[in-house]
Amino acid sequence: MEPIVFTPLYMQRVWGGRSLESAYHRSLPDAAPYGESWEISDRENEQSLVVDGPYAGKSLHDLWTDHRDVIFGTGLPSSERFPLLIKVLDARDDLSIQVHPPAELAPSLGGDPKTEMWFIADADPGSKLYAGLKKGITRQDFEAALANGSVADVVHAIEPKKGESIFIPSGRLHAIGAGFLIHEIQQNSDTTYRVFDWNRVGLDGKARELHVEQSMKSIDFDDFEPSMDEARGTVVAECEFFKVEKLILAPGDQIGNESADRFSIISVAEGSVVSPSGREFGKGDFFLLPRGITQLTSTAHTTLLRTTIP
Repeated sequence: MEPIVFTPLYMQRVWGGRSLESAYHRSLPDAAPYGESWEISDRENEQSLVVDGPYAGKSLHDLWTDHRDVIFGTGLPSSERFPLLIKVLDARDDLSIQVHPPAELAPSLGGDPKTEMWFIADADPGSKLYAGLKKGITRQDFEAALANGSVADVVHAIEPKKGESIFIPSGRLHAIGAGFLIHEIQQNSDTTYRVFDWNRVGLDGKARELHVEQSMKSIDFDDFEPSMDEARGTVVAECEFFKVEKLILAPGDQIGNESADRFSIISVAEGSVVSPSGREFGKGDFFLLPRGITQLTSTAHTTLLRTTIP
């Protein structure tokens, strides 16, 4: 089977920009700032639709519901919806400092847990990620920082390089600073609790909603100064929800699914690959590689991510 391509869903964000045009040659709907492109989504109101081929017009939910064994493989989660959500984030301004609720607390807070990982597809010099707390910061210190507007002073900052990645489990305080293009792989959840938003207003001119009470219950106050992750072979992130590999290919190298019995999601960070039918996928392209032995051939020095469900 050939790769399955979906139409991206573009989301306006106050912190977004137009890098999807310049970096990935996307055609954005209008002149607004777009911060997110949802590449693979099975949310009730945000459905990825197949662009062409035998499943043209069908949603990801249709494929997961009606063609699961054929396209995705067997032994996968019995969830009603496809369990992952994959995005590109274009951060031209700082995102809010936020947290996602841990699984054991999410139901009581009215949300869903969300563990994710970020792959740095591009980064401006000096750009910072925020993850965890500075060493020694207590819950009381954090509450005081919230009260006086100095939260940025107590959150740990990292200056990552292009090609690096970091795992963000539920409960980890985090924010993406200005100047990043990021591939995000996450659980299929859209629950985010903002604890601090740099005292700014949203696209509607009003202060954006904060979720301080839920955030304070969700934050892991023992999570100090995490670093960018070290790869384990090709694996850059692995948990019970997803496995992400960073594969570096020379021209002529071939790759397919990790297992012929299971699908994968491929995202091209640099370079290009071609399918058996001659369809080329370049920088910034995302697609589903159905179960089977389809081989992609690299046509340049290529870096891609291969995401699977354990």
